[in-house]
Amino acid sequence: MKARLSPHKVAPEIMKALGALEAAVMASGLEKSLIELVKTRASQINGCAFCIHMHTRDARALGETEERLYVLSTWRESPLYTDRERAALAWTESVTLVSQTNVPDDVYEQLRGSFSDEEIVKLTMLVATINAWNRIAISFRFIHPVKTAAVA
Repeated sequence: MKARLSPHKVAPEIMKALGALEAAVMASGLEKSLIELVKTRASQINGCAFCIHMHTRDARALGETEERLYVLSTWRESPLYTDRERAALAWTESVTLVSQTNVPDDVYEQLRGSFSDEEIVKLTMLVATINAWNRIAISFRFIHPVKTAAVA
């Protein structure tokens, strides 16, 4: 795979705007560990290797376990996630796949059991932001760092 272009170099002002949204989401008060789970799950759904690499690394740096990262794509079948995380992951999947799910009421009601209205808006902006990043990284073929030994 070959990278196509660098949007940060070609259109820095518009990329700064997305960066500002990212900074606002990161400073929103949502738990950093939850943010990384959401970013990783959306990136898995979208098939963004660059973002999966980045956010699993970031999650590990925050103390996330390998076990929870390994089973994240099958979180419904695992007892390793809290009710709050489950609600956020269901919301993440539904919003990421909005054209298929139309974000059903039961997913929203589950979310309301664990998140305030303000947190729901913040979580939704988190999901929207990572989906934007995924689309940019996939479209322009961002390549995640590779250790030389791993390539062989």
